[in-house]
Amino acid sequence: MTLAALRTNGKRALAAALAGLERDPESETSQALLDAAWREPHAHVVGVTGPPGVGKSSLCAAMVAAWRRAGRTVGVIAVDPSSRTSGGALLGDRVRIAHDGSDEGSFVRSMAARDRLGGLADQTVAAMVVMRALFDRVLIETVGVGQSETDVAGVADTVLFCVQPGSGDSLQFMKAGIVEIPHLVVVTKADMGAAAERARADVAGALSLATAGGSDWPVKVLAASSRSGAGMERLMEALEAHREFLSAEGRLAVARHHQSEGWIAQSLRDRFGRDGLARLDRLGLDLALAPGLQPFQRLRELGVALERP
Repeated sequence: MTLAALRTNGKRALAAALAGLERDPESETSQALLDAAWREPHAHVVGVTGPPGVGKSSLCAAMVAAWRRAGRTVGVIAVDPSSRTSGGALLGDRVRIAHDGSDEGSFVRSMAARDRLGGLADQTVAAMVVMRALFDRVLIETVGVGQSETDVAGVADTVLFCVQPGSGDSLQFMKAGIVEIPHLVVVTKADMGAAAERARADVAGALSLATAGGSDWPVKVLAASSRSGAGMERLMEALEAHREFLSAEGRLAVARHHQSEGWIAQSLRDRFGRDGLARLDRLGLDLALAPGLQPFQRLRELGVALERP
């Protein structure tokens, strides 16, 4: 399946292509599609993470609706807890994120996390790369995560962390790991009034003690309600502001290049273990990715080297 075919044949063809990627990611067809999609990035990729029950799905549905009203096409990857029986997604896209299935401008793909602990599924990167070439915006909603599960920072251009009023999440946010990844923090259920404002103030205080990602982007703390719509306009404006920030001075290209090197390292570690990575040095190879080189191509090259006796 080619990118041109996906653009022509719509959502049904995209669903089939993503299923093929999950079923046989190493096939020649899958690799050709990934290489082509990597060369044509189009979308701004937004990752939404936070503790279970914080309201991520409702917020994502509101964000999709706002983008569609603005004429943006949107692809969504919703990473679900896994069924212990089948290994598949325990929930489903129709349960997680309310959307119009007949709308050709929006697409939701549910993926099972299986045994990954970082909040994402094994094939999230591959699905994101393909959808990034097809849509204006790509939204990734993680499984509810804990303090150390921060993989979304290696996939998304903009990370949005959700905090629920009155739950203690704002205190957990202050711990190392989580506090370092978001570009935007949203206190959900802003219609709770004083509790929401107290949570917003707590998070703002935590951010005064750390600089997220070590960047010069001033992390914004907002409050929004997907139910009443309060604060949604400011949230969408903040997302656009961060997209424009990344577009300036080549920041987006640099960030995505670092992400690609991280994907290569993680993929090789998953496949060959730490000993495999150590063997690269003995072979005179390293994980560096030359500017402009496809990460999937580099991963194939290093994988072939490590498979040799």
